[in-house]
Amino acid sequence: MIINDRNIKIWSTIGARATVGIAALELARQIDNLMVLTCDVSTSAGLDRFRKTFPEKYLDLGIAEQNMIGVAAGLASENFNVITTTFAPFQTMRCCEQIKVNLGYMGQKICMVGIASGLALGTLGYTHCCIEDVGILRSIPGMIIISPADSLETVKALEAAVKLKNPSYLRLTGSSNNPIVYNKDYEFEIGKSITLKEGKDITIFSSGAMVYQCLEAAKILESKKISSKVVNMHTIKPIDKLAIEKACDTSFIVSVEEHNVIGGLGSAISEYKSSLKQSPRQLFLGIKDTYSKGGNYKFLKEKHRLTPEKIVEDILLDIRQTK
Repeated sequence: MIINDRNIKIWSTIGARATVGIAALELARQIDNLMVLTCDVSTSAGLDRFRKTFPEKYLDLGIAEQNMIGVAAGLASENFNVITTTFAPFQTMRCCEQIKVNLGYMGQKICMVGIASGLALGTLGYTHCCIEDVGILRSIPGMIIISPADSLETVKALEAAVKLKNPSYLRLTGSSNNPIVYNKDYEFEIGKSITLKEGKDITIFSSGAMVYQCLEAAKILESKKISSKVVNMHTIKPIDKLAIEKACDTSFIVSVEEHNVIGGLGSAISEYKSSLKQSPRQLFLGIKDTYSKGGNYKFLKEKHRLTPEKIVEDILLDIRQTK
């Protein structure tokens, strides 16, 4: 992929889910045995051009996600390099048993791309929101889970995932006009987090579209004399243990995620942190184990206190209450 200012801006404008199609198109030129499977989402996933350019590498299974995973597993068993993509709740929970058996138990190498995860499709109601996928898939042995921070990281994550020997899940959050976190090329490595801002008082871990929100929150905290380290934990499984150990040098850890606070990034951090001798307090910010009424993406981020201002408010409140 050509990574330059122009392309980064274009990918940001169309959003992570449409950027998948652009990345897949380039991968198809490089990987002879690549197959892309969808469930009636070619336009949403930016795959219309891919479908026309490489019809022999494209299968649309209709609205039949469980069947898609079965077909993908069959292709993978015949040494095809398979990418599946559809909306996140249907990519994960609707076909969870097929994922368990074919990707977990049988270990078929398939890269699943869950588009519009989190709260992005809130206008369609909570049937189309996805706040449980990380918690479910973290429990599948061998599964690698990546949640890119922006559209550029989506490109780099997909390129890395198709080279894996393990099954993987790319969790794409945010909508179109996705804020840019990375404005130039950088080194991406699965399982190795990226510190985007140094700080000495608290460490904020986040992933997906919440990374940008946390960078903005950190600016506000700096104005209030709180030095915040911001870490993009793009790989949720396997978790970056070294980054967690380093975070324990600060007095306070915050996890921010567009996911249920149970089972997701915060839980993954806490599980490892609890085994360490020095384990500072952790504040879990995310969706508080609830389903609420639907609404547009901006409304739902406000409702679940996942904007920079609300993140800062909750951090300051926790600091005051624990003094």
